[in-house]
Amino acid sequence: MLLRQFAIYSVLGLTYLGLALGYLPGLRMNRATIALVGSAFLIALGVLRLQEAWDAIDATTIVFLLSMMVVNANLSFAGFFPRALSVLLSFTRSPLGLLIALTFSSGILSAFFLNDTLALIFTPLTLSLTEALSLNPIPYLLALAGATNVGSVASLSGNPQNILIGSFSGIRYIDFLRALAPVAVIGLTIQVGLLWLLYPEVRSTQPSEQLLLGKARIFKPLYQKTIIITTGLLVAFAAGLPLAVSALVAAALLLITRRIKPQRILKEVDWNLLVMFSGLFILTKATQKLNLLQPFTYAVNSSAGLVSVTAILSNLISNVPAVLLLQPLIPKDDTQSWLLLAAGSTLAGNLTLFGSVANLIVVEAATELGYKLTFWEHLRFGLPLTVLTLLLLYLWIH
Repeated sequence: MLLRQFAIYSVLGLTYLGLALGYLPGLRMNRATIALVGSAFLIALGVLRLQEAWDAIDATTIVFLLSMMVVNANLSFAGFFPRALSVLLSFTRSPLGLLIALTFSSGILSAFFLNDTLALIFTPLTLSLTEALSLNPIPYLLALAGATNVGSVASLSGNPQNILIGSFSGIRYIDFLRALAPVAVIGLTIQVGLLWLLYPEVRSTQPSEQLLLGKARIFKPLYQKTIIITTGLLVAFAAGLPLAVSALVAAALLLITRRIKPQRILKEVDWNLLVMFSGLFILTKATQKLNLLQPFTYAVNSSAGLVSVTAILSNLISNVPAVLLLQPLIPKDDTQSWLLLAAGSTLAGNLTLFGSVANLIVVEAATELGYKLTFWEHLRFGLPLTVLTLLLLYLWIH
């Protein structure tokens, strides 16, 4: 009996350690395989029956996430994201103007489409832009990483943890947007101010003589179809129709095509993320069954306590596992707590370079292209941004 308990808690401890680090030393494992292996061992140890584990996986969240990935892939192949950035940047040609345009364009787009996708697509575009204009890329990479997190706070489709909370809480899309869009807009403004203070070279308002971007390549038939369907999807969200069903129908319509091979679309789906989510649902169910959430029960009873615990857990084990751990402690009708959990877990991701997947995507994509964004360089910006935006969130929602 004692040996079994030791094995159970060892598996849980190692699994959450691996989720925090993103790997296990000496092994070729990522967060998806760590979550899956940990879940399998807990089932084998009798913490959960296989049927209980299967029932723990929230189908609504998985379907919504998968469908949004298909929508994003079609937008990407159609040339929407480079076109959107090109249009927004056409209004300014100064270093400060570029910073503002990049911050708000990536932030606004992240509110409606998954922030990880935006980070992946905009990083090479941002580096091309700064290289063409002989600008220091670091403040612009920081602007992109921060804005994709802060901007995604605004809506239920902005990031994976918001998708989770939409599924658990039943908050309407438009109500969520109305409550947290001001936090996102003010947060993006704070971000611009911080970068202005930290990097004197971005303060210039003198326009560059060079052109910023070439004309974005558009695949017209695919572009038109994707824009029409995506607009319809956003209208469905605003009208209060079921999020997962609306996204699934939109994805299904986009998959009926003569323009692009299905393999190319499905290759863009982040299957690792879907597997990780499934494993995390099972881990959370096991944690609940073992009554390990008791230490957090009293801490989340106040707004300040909930924001603090969320911020700490989000940086210890990442924001998605943090949301899954804390969600059983929040009543379904407690809208204020759901909003604090959603925004708190997202904004806390700006604290360190490892705080969110969007940050890691930016730094890894930049490294592949020959640019280095260090942990300390990010912390110098991320620490004050996180403190100020979490304080803003508390004052706004509380």
